[in-house]
Amino acid sequence: MRNFVRQNLRFFLSVSVAALALRLFFVLKFPHVTADSTLYAELAKNWLLHGAYGITADENVISPSFVRLPGYPGFLALVFAIFGLDNYRAVFFLQVLVDLGTCFVVADLARRCISDRAAKAAFVIAALCPFLALYTAAALTETLEIFFTALAMDFAIVGLSNLEGGGLRPWLNSGACVAACILLRPDGGILLAAIGVYLGLLLFRARRTGRQAIFIVRSGIVLACCALAPLVVWGLRNYHTLHRLEFLAPRYANELEEFVPMGFNRWTKTWIADYVSTEEIYWNVPGEKIDPGNLPSRAFDSEQQRVETIALLDEYNLALHVTPELDARFSALARERIRSHPLRYYAWLPVVRIADMWLRPRTELLPPDSRWYEFDDDTRWIVLAVGFGVLNLLYILAATAGLLRGSPIAWVGLGLSYIVLRSLFLGTLENPETRYTLECFPAVIVMASALLGGDD
Repeated sequence: MRNFVRQNLRFFLSVSVAALALRLFFVLKFPHVTADSTLYAELAKNWLLHGAYGITADENVISPSFVRLPGYPGFLALVFAIFGLDNYRAVFFLQVLVDLGTCFVVADLARRCISDRAAKAAFVIAALCPFLALYTAAALTETLEIFFTALAMDFAIVGLSNLEGGGLRPWLNSGACVAACILLRPDGGILLAAIGVYLGLLLFRARRTGRQAIFIVRSGIVLACCALAPLVVWGLRNYHTLHRLEFLAPRYANELEEFVPMGFNRWTKTWIADYVSTEEIYWNVPGEKIDPGNLPSRAFDSEQQRVETIALLDEYNLALHVTPELDARFSALARERIRSHPLRYYAWLPVVRIADMWLRPRTELLPPDSRWYEFDDDTRWIVLAVGFGVLNLLYILAATAGLLRGSPIAWVGLGLSYIVLRSLFLGTLENPETRYTLECFPAVIVMASALLGGDD
């Protein structure tokens, strides 16, 4: 890639300037520090200042914690150590540079899989992608996660391109990047599964060629060992410190003895299908009131059930937390709804949640109202939401067209495997958020670049 950039230096410099300008615009205009950001920062500062990975409890006592994996708190601790505590602007500027690096990695993926022309197209598409750029201005894991996802795929392609004579280094590098993905977010493990599935398909095809099969198995073992090794250390730390063998992080980011309202969560999963409900209902628990008027009609199967549901929400609104007794009643309601409509719960709603995460305008960090489709917001924000929705759809259509009608894409199964597995996993969540599909965008952009990836 280095020689390719040198040969096209003016092109890459000019597009890089545009990419930096777009990202700096978001950093300066729409910086975002969320509740998750504050939690990551607290872990980082306690780790940095006191050598303890934990949460500050009552009387300023630091309680060891495993609610978040150490990847992003470690990044924040490094930034805070160099640039000062709570210096989020330094975090954002570094994420801008990381995201620019993602653009180069995506270009290299397109170059290896399609052609030099496709590499240029992929670089432009990634550099001018507002959805990637937007998250550089948020103290969240997305920018780093997307970078390491793209880099892991790039190293895997290097290994696949010379499976028998390339040695183990590409797989060591890919495994290290997958490990970084997992240490940033537990769902980073989906990338390991996707590469494993693709290697498994290659192994099935090569079952009659013993030599190639050996190389495939060896590559997969090296990849898995490198990706999972850091989790052994993390798991042993949790066992030693918290007396619980936890290799990732709890599904609901709960502390060791913290009550999780699984019944309430399961009830929401019987009807929730879009980001609006995540924002208006799911995130309100605990601590904020729930407006029953925000529930969609699919949350009730009958008038009796509607009355029962509103009574449960009224009880919650009085205390602003879900007690074990109230949770049991939500659980019973969830069982009743699942028993009445199993296909809705296990098939239809997951499909709709996946579609929502892929197709909704990605404006969750911007001023447009999440109910943009009601068109009662400020005109400029309605235009922005609709524009982002159209642009997002164009990315997906371009990727689909590139896959079906564009230039051949070598090892395309790797990207498809990741997109399919990640989408299936996201369909199981009760809190659909559009940011969860951004990790797929390196593969999406490479596929889109195939439309312009003809002969050089």
